[in-house]
Amino acid sequence: MSAVVEQSEAAPGGLRAGLHRIDGTLRPRLRRFLAWWGAALAGWLPSRMRDLFGLSPQRLLLRVRGDGLELALWRGDGMRALDSVPLDGLPDQGADPFALLLSPRAVDVPRWLVLPARSVLRRRLTLPAAAGERLREVLGFEIDRQTPFAADEAQYDARVLGTRGDGQLDVELVVVPRATLDAALAALGPLAPTLAGVDAADADGAPLGLNLLGDARRLRREDPWRRRNAVMLLVAALALFAGMWQMLANRQAAAELFEQQVEESVRQARAASLEKRRLLDLVEGGAFLQSARAGTPTMVELMDELARRLPDGTYLEKLSIEGDRILLIGLSSEASSLVGRLQGSTLWTAPALAGALQPDPRSRMDRFTLTATVARGQAGVPAAATAGEAGDAAAAD
Repeated sequence: MSAVVEQSEAAPGGLRAGLHRIDGTLRPRLRRFLAWWGAALAGWLPSRMRDLFGLSPQRLLLRVRGDGLELALWRGDGMRALDSVPLDGLPDQGADPFALLLSPRAVDVPRWLVLPARSVLRRRLTLPAAAGERLREVLGFEIDRQTPFAADEAQYDARVLGTRGDGQLDVELVVVPRATLDAALAALGPLAPTLAGVDAADADGAPLGLNLLGDARRLRREDPWRRRNAVMLLVAALALFAGMWQMLANRQAAAELFEQQVEESVRQARAASLEKRRLLDLVEGGAFLQSARAGTPTMVELMDELARRLPDGTYLEKLSIEGDRILLIGLSSEASSLVGRLQGSTLWTAPALAGALQPDPRSRMDRFTLTATVARGQAGVPAAATAGEAGDAAAAD
């Protein structure tokens, strides 16, 4: 039971330690990424533009030479000497002594003290690649073995010189005794609290790119443009959002207009297709009627042909044409010869008597019922009908 309690009590501490380790691992990576990203974006701008917006890394380097203090302005592309100031002429307190010597822009540049090369001890080491994430902490355990100083007697920093083919890192450990560093800071007098860092010079006098000053002593200047930049960033973000929203609204309106145009075009196409179908139906129907009319004799033609073939002593009581069937009912003194007279016509076929002949006592004639079939599409249609149809077609054209 007690073991369970101890484990439960130790769990929050382990969780906090794990979160602290994760936080300590992610923050350096995030800072390096943001620094790399900012430098990559600034690299696209001209040097004057970078200087105007303060995107170029700058440092005001201070070097103690005898009784004087040499000033130099360092940028990423080089170093330029500015002026020299006597140390005994620096005021103990009050206004910034550089305010009268430098421009307002140079006065706000971070100030770094550069120690001579003989003041520091440098050691080259080879470490595994995994040590690059926490290089300074790893080298903190190597000070006792690599230098004659104890860890609490010196200030140190490290830099990566390169990566070997096997993945190991070539690093350099730079150590300065606390006494030497305190003496250099004391020589600066009132300028010591204004330092952002302490670097060391190499054999050529160029800074190594380290910071040997403890975090507690570093001056972190408040950027006067931070709030303005934050406001400008917020305005830019709002403007970007408004622009993207307006662009989206324009695209949506254009899509709706295009959809309406497509629907209107589809409606017109459907109406045109329907009209075309109707026109085709009319043309096909007219062609069918015209072909049917061209191959079928007319009523006038049938009546004229019957009048020419029936004998004078024949009277019709009924003449009916239903479809292709011709029905003749009447009286004739030559009823028996009517079938022979109607045969051979090009307007009908198969004339025949329907039923027997019946004598009519009043007229002394025979009553007959005769049927025939109308001929269609025969070549023997009278020329008058063909000419009339040709005239109708010409009139239609």
